[in-house]
Amino acid sequence: MTWQTLHTRHPRNWRENKFVYPVLSRRSRGISIGVNLNPDKVCNFDCIYCQVDRRREAETKFVGTEQLLAEIDHMLGLVSGGELFQDEPFRDVPPDLRRLNDIAFSGDGEPTTYRNFDEIIGAVAALKSRHALADVKMVLITNASMFHRPVVEQGLAILDQNHGEVWAKLEAGTDEYYQLVERTKVPFQRVLDNITAAAKVRPLVIQSLFMRIAGAAPAEAEVDAFCDRLAGIVAAGGKLKSVQVYTVARPPAESFVTPLTDRELETIASKVRARGIAADVYGA
Repeated sequence: MTWQTLHTRHPRNWRENKFVYPVLSRRSRGISIGVNLNPDKVCNFDCIYCQVDRRREAETKFVGTEQLLAEIDHMLGLVSGGELFQDEPFRDVPPDLRRLNDIAFSGDGEPTTYRNFDEIIGAVAALKSRHALADVKMVLITNASMFHRPVVEQGLAILDQNHGEVWAKLEAGTDEYYQLVERTKVPFQRVLDNITAAAKVRPLVIQSLFMRIAGAAPAEAEVDAFCDRLAGIVAAGGKLKSVQVYTVARPPAESFVTPLTDRELETIASKVRARGIAADVYGA
């Protein structure tokens, strides 16, 4: 396996670790330390493009907080000290990508459903400070379904104080398309309200995965409705740092899901930019 394939392979295991893993992230443009707060594979969304295999029972059911923090502590030292790049396949990563960009909370489910979300965010922030890594981001990759919970609001506030960034999922303009893609009982309006409320407090990055479903790209009317949703968030006083327009890069949950072309992604991004919102494209 070459270093280029690291962009398309994000296994959530590394050596003996159960919760923490390094990835070369195309969106971070460097090394991201992943933190899996849902090793049981339980998620409140069932996205048709998700790469997590939920048909197999998870080997790890619960988060061991002490072990998770020990793994992060160790990984921070490996990456910042350069030892990671002596390990196959990271040894061939180009020098300009050998930078620790962030600690990312994502994993095999929605990280904000973790019961002690604010406590784990605070503990990881303390570890980052102990390693003198103030410039390293703490990134929350989230479907925004739980922002209204006090424990999550507190966790977001801790992120704000520790060079944090929130990447919130928004991939639909209509409720019908939202249900087609996300397959969840969480109402679309709750996600929209939560993103708007959070964006009023801090600038959010919106992550938007578009794909072909049974051979069909998103309809132009759906993309326009998606752009309307973004514009509505801004009109309500929300701040959007950028929109990440990307497509499937790893094997999805459903075989009828396939990637869009770079040109199709750029067309969507151009519609976003036409609303005065920054957009970046990440192809397959």
